This record gives sequence, C-alpha cells and structure tokens, in this order.
Amino acid sequence: MITLEVPGGPIAALRAGNLDAPAALLVPGFTGSKEDFAPILEPLAAAGFCAVAIDLPGQYESSSRSDYSVQALSADVRSAAAMLGAPVHLLGHSFGGFVARAAVIAEPARFASLVLMGCGPVGIDGGRRARIERLRPVLVEQGMSAVYDAMTELAAAEPGYVPPAPAQEAFLRKRFLANDPTGLLSMGTAVVDEPDRVDELAATGLPLLVLTGSGDDAFPLEAQAEMARRLGASYVEVPDAAHSPAVENPAATAAALISFWR
Repeated sequence: MITLEVPGGPIAALRAGNLDAPAALLVPGFTGSKEDFAPILEPLAAAGFCAVAIDLPGQYESSSRSDYSVQALSADVRSAAAMLGAPVHLLGHSFGGFVARAAVIAEPARFASLVLMGCGPVGIDGGRRARIERLRPVLVEQGMSAVYDAMTELAAAEPGYVPPAPAQEAFLRKRFLANDPTGLLSMGTAVVDEPDRVDELAATGLPLLVLTGSGDDAFPLEAQAEMARRLGASYVEVPDAAHSPAVENPAATAAALISFWR
C-alpha cells in the first residue's frame, strides 16, 4: 500500500507498474475500496501501465473529510491525478464513476481518457436505491455494525446467494466498519441523487468508454448503452460478470481496458 498526500488529507492506494509508465487512476464505488481493483492491477502493469487504485476519502484506509459531496471528492481525485504527473487515464466504478465524471468535467486537461464502469447517467434506482433508503435509518439509529448485519441478511435472502469464504467475509466486515459513518451517509445520498451530466461530459471531448458486466444489476444495461451513445463513447459488456467486473471477470476487464487505453 502507498499513500497519496493530497491537500484534503492522505489517500490510501495500491500501485502496480513502473512510475514512468502511462498512469491509470482507479476510483471505487459506494462502500468499495482500492481492493476492488486488485485482480486487474498486475495485468495492467504487465501491459505497460502504472495502475493506481485508491480508497476515496472516508473509505477503508483513507482519511476522513468534512465534505463528501461528489464535487468535493472529485477535487481529491484531481489532486491524486496531479501527483501522477502527465494526463492520466481515469476509471470510476459505480458511484466512483460520478466522482470521476465530475473530476473530468472540472479539469479535462488533467486526464487522457475516462472509463465509466458499472455506472449510469443518473443516480441509482430500483432495488439498490430502496436498500440504501431502508438502511439509512439503521445507520443513524444503530450504527455501522447493525448496518453491516442488515446488509448481510438482505443479501442472503436473494436468489442464488453464495456466502463468501471466511477470509473474504472477515475482510468485507473489517472494510465496511472502517468507513466513516458520515461519509457513508453522504455518499449514500449522492449515489441516489446524482443528476444527469452526460452532455457536460461529452463536451469535454475526451476519449470515453462505458464498461459494464453483462449481468449488472445496479444500473440497467439499456441505460448504460444509451449513455454511451449520447457520449459518443465505446461500449463494452464484460461476459460472466455483474456489477463488479474487475473482480468477477478480471481477465476480460483488463483486456478491455488495455485495448481502450492503447
């Protein structure tokens, strides 16, 4: 693990690849972390990129902030990108896509390209939105442990649920409980309320890729494909993957990224 000392405070990161190689900055989603990209870091490095995956402020091993709005988080992403030197390839997953999008709109010259992975044009809806709204009072009234237990119960009730291995379960719990509760509340609101900024992003003129798992259950595939059309972006569906293709099919995900960045 490395630490990026940005103006807002230290950001925890994982890095693979030579420092003088073209940089790729990877931004996780709501309740996620840098480890969500761990399976693709070495393949990206082997392809000639310096891949840097971060925890957003308030997530897991990054420091807390007072402001967790998309705009404030995007400023931290821009600062992290500045530390990596030349214009960097930026990837945002899910809620991280909203943050990455805001960073690019604010300062397009800082970036060489943008990948929106498992991210839609507007805030999340459907079952995931309902779950966030259901768990918000649990967090306020009972705290982080109660939220994690409730999340686990809801997941176990879904058809086809496969419990994680004990080591993975231990990590997931540790990671979740390390989140700043204030950040979790703020990001949960932001991932639901994010407005449509597709036209603003298209106006930057940057190369864009919309990348999603073929079984994504967070943002409808039709919405992501339509977003790609509006952006004039490439569109790739990763087979045998759902909302986290970097974990569920890392080989195909890495291959799609390498092809786009080259």
